[in-house]
Amino acid sequence: MSSIDDSYQDLLSLAKRLAVLRSAGGILHWDLETKMPARGIEQRAEELALLNVLAHQILIDKKTGKLLSTLTKERTLASMGEVEKRNVFLMKRTYDEEVALPERLVEALTKQSAITVDQWKKARAARDFSIYRSELEKMFELRKESATILKDVKNVSSNYDALLDLYEPGMSSDKISSVFNGMREGLTSIIERVTSSDNQPDRTILSRRLSVEKQRDISKMAMSFIDYKFRGPDASGRLDETEHPFTVGHYNDVRITTHYHEERFMSSLFSVLHEGGHALYEQSLPHDWIYQPIGNPCSYGIHESQSRFVENIIGRSPEFLSYILPHLKSMTGILDDVSENEFILAVNAVAPSKIRIEADEVTYGLHIIIRFELEKEIMADKLSVSELPQAWNEKYQEYLGVDVQNDSEGVMQDTHWAGGSIGYFPSYALGNLYGGMFLRKMEQDIPEWRNSISRGDYEPVRSWLANNIHSKGNMYDPADLIEVVTGKSLEVDPFIDYLNEKIEAIYDN
Repeated sequence: MSSIDDSYQDLLSLAKRLAVLRSAGGILHWDLETKMPARGIEQRAEELALLNVLAHQILIDKKTGKLLSTLTKERTLASMGEVEKRNVFLMKRTYDEEVALPERLVEALTKQSAITVDQWKKARAARDFSIYRSELEKMFELRKESATILKDVKNVSSNYDALLDLYEPGMSSDKISSVFNGMREGLTSIIERVTSSDNQPDRTILSRRLSVEKQRDISKMAMSFIDYKFRGPDASGRLDETEHPFTVGHYNDVRITTHYHEERFMSSLFSVLHEGGHALYEQSLPHDWIYQPIGNPCSYGIHESQSRFVENIIGRSPEFLSYILPHLKSMTGILDDVSENEFILAVNAVAPSKIRIEADEVTYGLHIIIRFELEKEIMADKLSVSELPQAWNEKYQEYLGVDVQNDSEGVMQDTHWAGGSIGYFPSYALGNLYGGMFLRKMEQDIPEWRNSISRGDYEPVRSWLANNIHSKGNMYDPADLIEVVTGKSLEVDPFIDYLNEKIEAIYDN
């Protein structure tokens, strides 16, 4: 074995140590949200911070720098295959970011995340933003400090772009603004058409009370439908209950959570499908690449494309709803008087609302645009944290025409900012757009997919997503992956066309 081969294997060994540390941190985070006793928060913050600091120290070690210096020489790279080059590139990108960040900042960010999320939970329960405002201010200040450092490392035009790049490499706020403007125009047109339709749904049928126990049975059915293995000797996941649903894990241990509402029984179904879409992506990554940088998902936007594809394009499709309705009737006893058309229309009703995770496919993008604009203003010091609630409420009135009654249904409905995920929100809407492009390509490749779903067979869709997207791991940045899969660069039209066709068929039925 040559010295170059030795250096590359040493680099992969470092990558494995990092992957295992981060995986352990993910499980600690899962425990924090699901099983940890209330008084454990400060202890857990220390534990998570230590793991992150250890990972940081491994990355910035002189040995790592020397390995990367050797492996990034032009002649060395020319002798490598594409997989090896990509692994080196990804490690170098992460190294450059981490070596620029001081250890005290890495530690402070991790501790502040756990503490701020804990205060967010208390503030949300009390409907009192002031309970966690000061901790949120600390979180934003820490993120601004890290963004200032990363801006130069990443050679981007603004602090906010530095954070966006962490979630969606190569994506800028100017590009997102341009794309979102086109998306908003298309969504607004659909909303105006729907609100003037004479065929309005009876959404009250989805507000019928259903026990949590029966909703858990529905969740099991949903997980079985998408073949998310959560029980038995082949189990590689599990379902737990949290305030805000999330997915955590990698390869053979990917866990999802949901939240049950007795008066909104369909909410947990779509939550499970959404998080299940995330989980299947993680579980379907090439196992030959486990612990390698290339063995990670492409980006958060691509991740969200997979979750929202399963939740919406599949889960809210007339075919899936037709398949599942008889099962829901027999399992719940509360839908016996509901026809198939009534059920499909109610589930796909387009109506502006206050809560993002409860929003329909059409208005959802406006929820994301609001968050994108607000966090961009905060990062540019044009808006303070104390001004967030009022700014939030004003935008909800302007964009969605709804009045926010309290901050728990307003600015405190999401955990992302409390956790420090500033720059994440655009990933949701980008995921929708990516999903629209993937759908158009999938319909060319497997035009009978709707018939399969109507029979309760998810396998053709699962295989298509796994073969075309999951199997690529982190071989490409998101813009490149989109072109590899669809042959085109990012477009708004496929997603808007999908919505137009679907809504027209349902509302004109």
